Amino acid sequence: MSYGPPLLLASLNPIAVAAGDDIPDALTIDGTTLSRSDLLGAATSVAERISRADRVAVLAEPTVRTVLAVVGCLIAGVTVVPVPPDAGVAEREHILRDSGAQAWLGTAPEGTELPVVPVRLHARSWHTYPEPHPASVAFILYTSGTTGAPKGVMLSRGAIAAGLDALVQAWAWTWKDTLVHGLPLFHVHGLILGLLGPLRVGSPVIHTGKPTPEAYAAAGGSLYFGVPTVWSRIVEKPELARELGKARLLVSGSAPLPTPVFDKLAELTGQAPIERYGMSETMITLSTRADGERRPGWVGTPVRGVETRLRDETGEPVPHDGVSIGGLQVRGPMLFDGYLNRPDATAEDWTEDGWFRTGDVAVIDADGFHRIVGRESIDLIKSGGYRIGAGEIETALLGHPAVAEVAVVGLPDDDLGQRIVAFVVPRDDSSEDLAVELTTHVGEQLSAHKRPREVRFVDTLPRNAMGKVQKKQLS
Repeated sequence: MSYGPPLLLASLNPIAVAAGDDIPDALTIDGTTLSRSDLLGAATSVAERISRADRVAVLAEPTVRTVLAVVGCLIAGVTVVPVPPDAGVAEREHILRDSGAQAWLGTAPEGTELPVVPVRLHARSWHTYPEPHPASVAFILYTSGTTGAPKGVMLSRGAIAAGLDALVQAWAWTWKDTLVHGLPLFHVHGLILGLLGPLRVGSPVIHTGKPTPEAYAAAGGSLYFGVPTVWSRIVEKPELARELGKARLLVSGSAPLPTPVFDKLAELTGQAPIERYGMSETMITLSTRADGERRPGWVGTPVRGVETRLRDETGEPVPHDGVSIGGLQVRGPMLFDGYLNRPDATAEDWTEDGWFRTGDVAVIDADGFHRIVGRESIDLIKSGGYRIGAGEIETALLGHPAVAEVAVVGLPDDDLGQRIVAFVVPRDDSSEDLAVELTTHVGEQLSAHKRPREVRFVDTLPRNAMGKVQKKQLS
């Protein structure tokens, strides 16, 4: 049944709630389950308290208060500034100062100078608000700051709706699904896809707090989101992984899924995972499909409304032959509105003819399938006159049984320009013999010039909250 004009959070329609059309398990998080009517009533109470604000900061812990804060802002048309709970003092102060947040909504860190507006879990309001304009900014998401101070990515309501609807179509996502994930609520993956997606579609969502294999197996969902480290841990516990075979789709993102993990997950669950590609500035622009081919190491084709192209360093087109590497550029209705207070950075990242430079390098094959090689600044290695993608070397190394984790970088070299160095987390003891064996292994799998010149064994790889390896810390 239709209940009036479309809303960004379409399932939270007050007319539907007034008609008694409830969803008893709309949200489960932090040990609490809220129905659609409870979620709408509590979030509307939040909206009443902050409706005159322009921007508020939300300490994005995986709690009911965080969800109510975010939804209340979206109802009232107030821009949300999610702040990572583990952000350092300098990073947090930069986010607050740059965003112009006027208050904390819900929980606030100690020592804050901003006013704090509490979120009351048991308050209810049935006031109705007009749907804000699609062009209004819903979120300012801050980038990881790997190349300087974090930049505020402005995402409009219309862009979010377009991005979610494209995934609904690609993944055949319906109200009959139950989404399960334990991802952070301050990035696109966990916050927009993992919270707003279900609230738009009308599918219940279970947030597990931490994305442990035990929590995922016990949740009993039909649709699961995870990052590669989550899936890696799940396949290490086969009895729990098999429980996920009851699901309809397993989706991996935020970093490349190693081929051995892809293969093992498919073996244990009976289905190959969905891989997709996106970033804060673009949301999800590429994905394999629920009804399509899924290849390890490939992130599929453009979702509805998206166009892509590859360009070399001179701006010339790169052939779609599945081998040639080029800078990935995209355009589509789900892209951001620019960086807050940074017109220089915004202009730098857009071409004159309206394409966004992602900063990633990729290959595209004749069928339009995309494989992401990595970041142009750190994953495209120029060694001895060759252009080499770090990702394919990492994939080859992960195929060796002695390798648990690996990151490949290009370090400065007087002779080669850059030399290929592999940082390896071994499954057992490391040795000089193993280093030679791994180098030989890569040479047997790939071209000789792609062999690592050096193998360094480490206990762990530096990662951020989304599981992405921080290669700039490897040297």
